[in-house]
Amino acid sequence: MPDEKMDETKKKKKRIAECFGYPISIFFIVVNEFCERFSYYGMRAVLVLYFRDFLRWEKEDAISVYHVFVALCYLTPILGAIIADSWLGKFKTIIYLSIVYAIGQVAVAVSAVNDITDENRDGKPDNLIFHKVLSMVGLFLIALGTGGIKPCVAAFGGDQFQEHQSSQLNTFFSVFYLCINAGSLLSTLITPVFRAQECGIHAKQQCFPLAFGVPATLMVISLVVFIAGSGMYTKTAPEGNIMWSVCKCIGFAIKNRFRHRSSRYPKREHWMDWADEKYDKLLVAQIKMVLRVLFLYIPLPMFWALFDQKGSRWTFQATSMSGDFGAFILQPDQMQTVNPILILTMVPIMDRLVFPLIKKCGFNFSPLKRMTVGMLFGVMAFVSAALVQIEIDKSLPILPSASESQLKVVNMYSRTLNVTISPSQEQLMIDSFGSSADYLTFDHQDIMVSLNTNPVTTKAFRLLEGGRQTLIIPSDPTIMYLQYDNKLKPEGNTAVRFVNGWTADLNITDLDTIGPSATTDYILVSQGKQNFVLAHGEQSCEFSRKFGLGASYTFLIPSTVFSTDCESIIEVEDIKANSVHMALQIPQYFLITTGEVMFSVTGLQFSYSQAPKNMKSVLQAGWLCTNAVGNIIVLIASEIGKLPKEWAEYVLFASLLLAVSFIFSIMAYFYTYIDPAEIEAKIRKEQGLEPEEKEKETLEMKEKDEDKENDKEVKQTKI
Repeated sequence: MPDEKMDETKKKKKRIAECFGYPISIFFIVVNEFCERFSYYGMRAVLVLYFRDFLRWEKEDAISVYHVFVALCYLTPILGAIIADSWLGKFKTIIYLSIVYAIGQVAVAVSAVNDITDENRDGKPDNLIFHKVLSMVGLFLIALGTGGIKPCVAAFGGDQFQEHQSSQLNTFFSVFYLCINAGSLLSTLITPVFRAQECGIHAKQQCFPLAFGVPATLMVISLVVFIAGSGMYTKTAPEGNIMWSVCKCIGFAIKNRFRHRSSRYPKREHWMDWADEKYDKLLVAQIKMVLRVLFLYIPLPMFWALFDQKGSRWTFQATSMSGDFGAFILQPDQMQTVNPILILTMVPIMDRLVFPLIKKCGFNFSPLKRMTVGMLFGVMAFVSAALVQIEIDKSLPILPSASESQLKVVNMYSRTLNVTISPSQEQLMIDSFGSSADYLTFDHQDIMVSLNTNPVTTKAFRLLEGGRQTLIIPSDPTIMYLQYDNKLKPEGNTAVRFVNGWTADLNITDLDTIGPSATTDYILVSQGKQNFVLAHGEQSCEFSRKFGLGASYTFLIPSTVFSTDCESIIEVEDIKANSVHMALQIPQYFLITTGEVMFSVTGLQFSYSQAPKNMKSVLQAGWLCTNAVGNIIVLIASEIGKLPKEWAEYVLFASLLLAVSFIFSIMAYFYTYIDPAEIEAKIRKEQGLEPEEKEKETLEMKEKDEDKENDKEVKQTKI
């Protein structure tokens, strides 16, 4: 009966307008998908930096919220599939949830506008609660939208084709997933560039409003384009979702088993057999096959726990590295593009070269073995990340302990000075407009500073415990003073301040007026060339400097600043710029991407081969749940397993995945491969449902078509 109904539905399908053999409606769907993927991945690329730099969350808090958001994005597709198949249909589900999605993107973009609450005009939002609440509401709506439409758009595109367009259907899916890759790759490259720009009404800061605003605009365009094609679409009514039937059957089996828990009832071979009283034996057998596969899914979340950290921990790691490639400067959040580039390169290499070569060598590289090897590549990726982190830690400044203090001395006096610091009797010889070579560390806070001026200048100071400070000796040594310094590297930026050695007030770009002998507060500037205009009345000059990442500088302005056109300004390096190059992250991206190809693609291929074809949506739901649980593991680890060294966290995750891969290899060793079609045929025969020879041929043809579709879906997962 269902087959007859399906045939009748196909007959009723009208011939639709075509262009080059394709339904015109699919062009709207392809453009819609490109814009939506650009919107999602563009927003996600800069998200952790937004949490840290704009909302001022600690790094671990930013990582936790990021992974909660990603987990939601992997859970909501299940909800979207149920809504589309059981209630609204694909078209209405895409429309309604895209509206929710667009509202969420706009909300996040608005939450990044610091000028809304920047009452003191310092470039920082004064009411962070407003920005946090609005951004969290926006992210929740985005997760609901992007996840909800994910299972609908590709299937809706497939509905537009008629029987005579099978070859065009295959091409459509190739172009469709090419658009997904193009959207994600371009957005991950472009959005960080927008973020690195400086914008603002009152003060210039990282341009998060632009970085989120462009993806929001693309999402609105995506919605408008999809609605524009409304009159051309083939829209199918909801046909019911098998996941609901599966859940009800499992629920009945558990309830029935609990009712008959007494020892007087005979045991059954499998606990799902307790559903036989109400449900068809074929459905029960199909669910048993699915449960065997889902049982193997239990260890899988650990791989995703490591994999999805490339968007959080690895991005933060890149902020402590140098992105200067000579011809161009790479932003820390742009390193994520290495993954999709490698995916596009490695999938065909693995499929056409590596796996066939292994097979020719006589090795039994079964799907479960591939998945285990994929996990081990994930382990190696995090070991590589740990080694990179150790190199980064070596380049970090040596900071004072909680009971120590550090001091640097800057001489703005007109001649070389001999500086004596008591009670440790430290002797420093500092040139005019020079500084001590490095910070001096003291285990006491009260010091006496003496200068060999005429007469001798002596002054007492109390150092900040556990802090860094600079002693500024101006043109009048009697008013020397302490200026507190940055203790930590300014990740993702460079900190700059100026000391005025001129005889009058100066105006400096992005800074307030600075008086004679005074020092400005640090301001954060982006990497690359920056220009500062110094002015007093009609006198002015421009000071230019190319900056890296992670450095702190103090610039000394001499009295000859205008006569030398700013070339006499002297640089004092408080904290060195990042010296470990981002290129060192490429091996860990290569390893995790290799693991992804072996683990993710093979995992779905294996799943689809070991369960009935009508249960693919259930397996897809289970697979997405492993992604979500993996991100929740990162959240738990971030909150509980806080380690003093970041490299130790990488080693911890690598160790956990190594242990899980060992457990999975044991499970895989005892797993027995089955042929679902053979089991189904056996049950049909037992029930007297064996089809006649003619029906068998029809069934075989249908199975071949389904196999092609199955292969197509697996190829889609590679992207």
